[in-house]
Amino acid sequence: MQQTRSKWADLYLILVFIFLYLPIFYLVWYSFNAGDTMNNFTGFSLRHFSELFSDTRLVIILLNTFLLAFLSALIATVIGTFGALFIYYLRKRRHRNTLLSLNNILIVSPDVTIGASFLILFITLGSIFSGFSLGFWTVLLAHVSFSIPIVVLMILPKLQEMNDSMITAGYDLGANNRQILKDIILPYLSPGIIAGYFMAFTYSLDDFAVTFFVTGNGFTTLSVEIYSRARRGVSLEINALSTLVFLFALVLVVGYYYISKDNQPRSKKRKRRLLR
Repeated sequence: MQQTRSKWADLYLILVFIFLYLPIFYLVWYSFNAGDTMNNFTGFSLRHFSELFSDTRLVIILLNTFLLAFLSALIATVIGTFGALFIYYLRKRRHRNTLLSLNNILIVSPDVTIGASFLILFITLGSIFSGFSLGFWTVLLAHVSFSIPIVVLMILPKLQEMNDSMITAGYDLGANNRQILKDIILPYLSPGIIAGYFMAFTYSLDDFAVTFFVTGNGFTTLSVEIYSRARRGVSLEINALSTLVFLFALVLVVGYYYISKDNQPRSKKRKRRLLR
């Protein structure tokens, strides 16, 4: 009975993966089409990749999107790490639960609501400060803001798993707060910090709803640009671009896997060394 149930579970998992990945492979396959549509595959060609790299505007938007994702994820990871530490070490449980609830509300809130609220905020700031306008910095601030709660949630479980005896041992050996943070807490939290950074990077990379509200005429991201072009009809140049982004995401996931795998033995060795 259990074996039959396991077979059905495996079949269900296979169908789910087929449903998720088949459209992606369909898109990737037609990025190598010699024709101009996805109706018929007329032959293998790299023409659309060549057109992609000759499209200066799209290449600049692609670079801006990755720069935005890198910076927003970096800033959100730094703020989210210390935010998680602040929440975890709050003495009053009521205050801690309140901050956690506020953090979780930002995650479950619709992107349209977050984007509209940021738009109202930035318009208000623009009416107060004459030089303030929608553009790169407004998109960066918005991406940092919605990425911080994600980083906090990725780091808090690692804090809860941490053995407080390591910190006690550090204080007994004469370490100060800065040394405890630098040599014990942050190295132990590094898997959660890395996971939080990659999650924030991914969320920033493919965000559309919030970015659509806060981007200005002088700056746009890949998701907004693809949306505007799709309204005129999707060309296979977008397929080629999506293929490169998918391959980059694949490399990102593999890199994260190996970084996390290499970091686990180091964390265990550091923990054993501190507890001796």
